Amino acid sequence: MKKILLILFTICGLTRMQAQFITEEAVEVSVGYGLSLPYDETGFYGTGYFAQGEYVLGINEWIDLRPYAGYIFTEMNESFGGPIKPEDKATVNAFLFGGKGRVRIPIDWVAPYAELGIGGTVGSFETVTAKRNFEKSGIFMHIPASLGFELGPNHNVTLELTGYFHNDPAQVVGAVAIGVSFPVGYY
Repeated sequence: MKKILLILFTICGLTRMQAQFITEEAVEVSVGYGLSLPYDETGFYGTGYFAQGEYVLGINEWIDLRPYAGYIFTEMNESFGGPIKPEDKATVNAFLFGGKGRVRIPIDWVAPYAELGIGGTVGSFETVTAKRNFEKSGIFMHIPASLGFELGPNHNVTLELTGYFHNDPAQVVGAVAIGVSFPVGYY
């Protein structure tokens, strides 16, 4: 009897178990214009590059679960007003990972959505303002939030404004991004 149970548990562990509430799976790849802004109202920001991949687990037309991994790199080179002081910085070079949920309104061709989740960042931050001097590398927690639109008859193209709010570096990093979704399986 023990051998039969061991064989059954082994077979179950080695085969893919389907969760009945997942109705769709896809991979979404996004690229965009990266931004980094300090929490202090300073008037300057960093710009750079952003790329991210998400594994989409569709629960229904309204809700998705999305584990993600991405990369963001920004450098100081912009200001809202006057010149930037040499010591002012809001830069990041980091790997992002975590999970988030998307709630969408499933309208034909243009479906607006909002996302919220929790994740981590591994990399280096520089947030130097008149009130703060943070220049560290390590692992930091973040809260991802996004607003955007799914476009097309199959809603497989996205346009979004996404942000990752970091408490310790006192910085929000994010992007204006475009993404494409590829289905990988249906149940």
